[in-house]
Amino acid sequence: MSIKKVRQHPTQNESLIFERSQKGRIGYSLPKLDVESKNLDEIIPVDLRRDDDLEGFPEVSEVDVVRHFTRMSTWNYSIDLGMYPLGSCTMKYNSRLNEKVARIAGFINLHPLVPEEEAQGALELMYELQQNLAEITGLPAVTLQPAAGAHGELTGVLLIRAFLEKRDGKARRTMLVPDSAHGTNPASAQMAGFTVKTVKSTSQGLTDIEHLKALCKEGDIAGLMLTNPNTAGIFEKNIKEICKIVHDAGGLVYMDGANMNALVGVARPGDMGVDVIHLNLHKTFSTPHGGGGPGAGPCCCSAELEPFLPVPRIVKEVDRFKLDFNYPDSIGRIKAFYGNFGVMIRALAYIYTHGADGLREATEAAVLNARYISYHLEDTFEKPFKSDCMHEVLFTHKKQARKGVHTIDIAKRLIDYGFHPMTIYFPLIVEGAMLIEPTESVGRQDLDAFIEAMKAIAKEAEENPQLVIDAPHSTRIGRLDEATAARKPILRWKPEIEAASKTA
Repeated sequence: MSIKKVRQHPTQNESLIFERSQKGRIGYSLPKLDVESKNLDEIIPVDLRRDDDLEGFPEVSEVDVVRHFTRMSTWNYSIDLGMYPLGSCTMKYNSRLNEKVARIAGFINLHPLVPEEEAQGALELMYELQQNLAEITGLPAVTLQPAAGAHGELTGVLLIRAFLEKRDGKARRTMLVPDSAHGTNPASAQMAGFTVKTVKSTSQGLTDIEHLKALCKEGDIAGLMLTNPNTAGIFEKNIKEICKIVHDAGGLVYMDGANMNALVGVARPGDMGVDVIHLNLHKTFSTPHGGGGPGAGPCCCSAELEPFLPVPRIVKEVDRFKLDFNYPDSIGRIKAFYGNFGVMIRALAYIYTHGADGLREATEAAVLNARYISYHLEDTFEKPFKSDCMHEVLFTHKKQARKGVHTIDIAKRLIDYGFHPMTIYFPLIVEGAMLIEPTESVGRQDLDAFIEAMKAIAKEAEENPQLVIDAPHSTRIGRLDEATAARKPILRWKPEIEAASKTA
């Protein structure tokens, strides 16, 4: 496979916008002032201006600005260019149709404070989305308020806390979290007032049933936060037994729905004994993932948890839809207004476009793609667990580490082959982890190209390890000092920083 020619420095056409600055150039035009006074201090008081902050900014033409940002966009990797094999993140291609639907004027221009009678279409959409998510998860009650996955986690454990306090008349304060869990799980539990205890994993990458039983015997168990399939990409085959153990101890089971791309249309968490789950609409149900948002993490729960859901609830009365605040046991509002509406539009469009058969087909394709990669790479890279994977497959650097090549090096070298790196060093229970999730939107040709690249890197690690250790070689910026970047981050541009970098 050919590698792009090394480019250490930008060409003149790619020069930084600061270097193209010429005093007096202006990239905009404004109409003449329509006020009588020409004294700036009378128009905008000095204490409301930020004149000093603007010193040192480049002075460029409009075409320079356009070319600068367009050029930078071509340096970025995107799902429109190739696969994003990020395990547990479901970075998949989504139909542009869903984006078009999300921009329907009647939806996008709707103010959140408009009277209910003027928002019937939006309320109906939210209600229908709730009904569909309830059917997909097997849990009858839904709130769409949470703004993202971790927010959905927090909402879920707050529901558990409120229910247990109402049922028992006292607080239970111990939440169990597997050692393979997403880091947000223990953080959400802590924020909800729980003390976290860790459940060990077995040598097969599954929840240790005996350890779970032992922890449940200690009493004061509020619940278990479980990801299924777990972060090793393995389905928890003992899920019903796990739920029974926790229920017998008086607790409830929360399921992290980050990996629902492996279950939609095939299996329902509610049928497994799960009490509450959050879903990532910005992963599993169409809104592009990444870039800091927006997201949505709705919670689906059992009927016994329904009275505690956040308000307002979207309900249907005969042929009308309304926002209902009349839930005295509710945990209250957990987000301003009603959630990220644009994400909800995309999700319902995604569900309607696929239909039941299409959702199942997407899930089956995601699992098939991961197992295809697993089959073709299991002799090249070490697999820490022998169980069949679901929608993502886990490898380690164990074989390559003998030559001094580690996970970070393999990931960096993959960039030279035109692929975004996989998730690395997660889950934390596996040393040198490489978690690969191809999703359903990757075709066989791309899968074969990815497999070929991974095998080529493994061969390089054996024959010329330094080539891999020094990667990437084809990027405009070479190997970064990530430790310094993490310890001393430069989070915003300042003129003096730019000037100093030029001097250096």
